[in-house]
Amino acid sequence: MDEKRSLISELIALSKIDGYVSENESGLIKQMGNLIGLSDKEILDLFEHPAPFKAPAEHIERITQFHRMVLMANVDHKVENSEIEFLKFAGIKLGLNEQAINEVLNRMSDFPDNVIPPDELISIYKKHMN
Repeated sequence: MDEKRSLISELIALSKIDGYVSENESGLIKQMGNLIGLSDKEILDLFEHPAPFKAPAEHIERITQFHRMVLMANVDHKVENSEIEFLKFAGIKLGLNEQAINEVLNRMSDFPDNVIPPDELISIYKKHMN
């Protein structure tokens, strides 16, 4: 449960970076939170009381979490420099390869709505595995 609360807290922090949480952002947070088993009340509570960061144990889940954050950054169709910096730091906190993180962030504009398809995302990380 700590990992789930941590993920939603990270998404919330990312959504607040520009000083405004849009309806699209809050809707995506609610949808993702519900999908991973959090109640609406638990999600709302995380806006006021963020959970401490806890990276998933499995590497593939870390990639998935980073992908969710990339989705959040792109939900309003404009990615600010502050969001890119947040994503880079979040990827490093997740223990992901920095070159892979940079490639994902550089290549996302190559895809519709700046969203890299999951299979392409996995191939990027495979290429950069140590």
